[in-house]
Amino acid sequence: MNLKPYREALALPGLRSLLLVSVLARMPLTATGVTLTFHVVLDLGRGYGAAGLVGAASTVGAALGSPLLGRLVDRRGLRPVLLVTTVAEGVFWASAPALSYPVLLPAAFLAGLLALPVFSVVRQSVAALVPAERRRPAYALDSMSVELSFMVGPALAVALSTAISPRITMWAVGAGIVASGIGFWLLDPPTRSADEPVGPHRKVPRREWLTPRLLAVLAVSLAATLVLGGTDVAVVAVLRAGGEVGWTGVVLAAWAVASLVGGFAYGAVTRSLSPLALMAALSLTTIPVGLGGAHWWLLCLALVPTGALCAPTIASTADAVSRLAPAGVRGEAMGLHGSAVTVGIALGAPLAGAVIDASAPLWGFAVTGAIGVLVALAVLPVELRHRRQPVTATPEPDLAPATL
Repeated sequence: MNLKPYREALALPGLRSLLLVSVLARMPLTATGVTLTFHVVLDLGRGYGAAGLVGAASTVGAALGSPLLGRLVDRRGLRPVLLVTTVAEGVFWASAPALSYPVLLPAAFLAGLLALPVFSVVRQSVAALVPAERRRPAYALDSMSVELSFMVGPALAVALSTAISPRITMWAVGAGIVASGIGFWLLDPPTRSADEPVGPHRKVPRREWLTPRLLAVLAVSLAATLVLGGTDVAVVAVLRAGGEVGWTGVVLAAWAVASLVGGFAYGAVTRSLSPLALMAALSLTTIPVGLGGAHWWLLCLALVPTGALCAPTIASTADAVSRLAPAGVRGEAMGLHGSAVTVGIALGAPLAGAVIDASAPLWGFAVTGAIGVLVALAVLPVELRHRRQPVTATPEPDLAPATL
């Protein structure tokens, strides 16, 4: 396998430290959902439905806040936004264990609205540090770092909640998030490249950059994470129906490892792969996964193809957004990308759950995968229309495979 793209990307000043800090910073952020769930269920004595409402409030807040914070980064710079969001996160997580449920619900929404924008900021900084022709391996590394964070963060939160208490876990997660904000404030990664203008700049109207092609990338991002969120729930349901729920951690770990391998391969290839093609393949390979649910090891094997497409799909959408959005609005565009990813996960889990409750666990994979295919078909005309247009001096990234 060709490792030259990775060596060239990591040799760029600032990228290695950015990726290292991002892995550590994302771990407490990935643990917020399970931590809040344990607190609501065990400390407050509420049901999982009530815990789901708190999670939904936080998710809605994050989906609304991400592009707004990105816009502030574009206009005011990174450090003021990090200061405000770090303080907001510290106040929420320090006080949340003492809040009653009716107060916790709106507080979770506000915390989501002012959530530390690590995910979108890292992707914006990658675009600033890395020339366009080298971004594929850089975004592949970023996507793999996200996968590592999701492998470690929630597991540590579960272990701490069960071994000590959810209340202590909430304070630990809050301390980790505050430390992440301080770490990024000290690092202060660039949000504009050296050849891009800084300071006051012409306000770019949304109609100039929020084009049908960019909207198509956002739709692909949402559909991809909808499929992934649905798969997460369906895995648990299939194993529980087969009496092998104890193997859930192993199956999810195998899925994550496949994603890491796929992300590594994506960054090493010499030919760009389109977000639309990757998302379509991810969706198609998800549809039959439930057929491997008779045994946990069969499910592991069935998840290998879809797992191998997880990290490449998310990396390719981030790369496409970085190319389609002008530098002056890249923070807002990356915020919209983060919102699409967040909304997709938030929709995928309950959708798969509703389908499973009404039918059988294997249909959780089939229905969410089919929705991804339908979104790919809906987005395809946008790409075909673009291909019929005259070639510009700076070509935009393909959303569909070259054979179309």
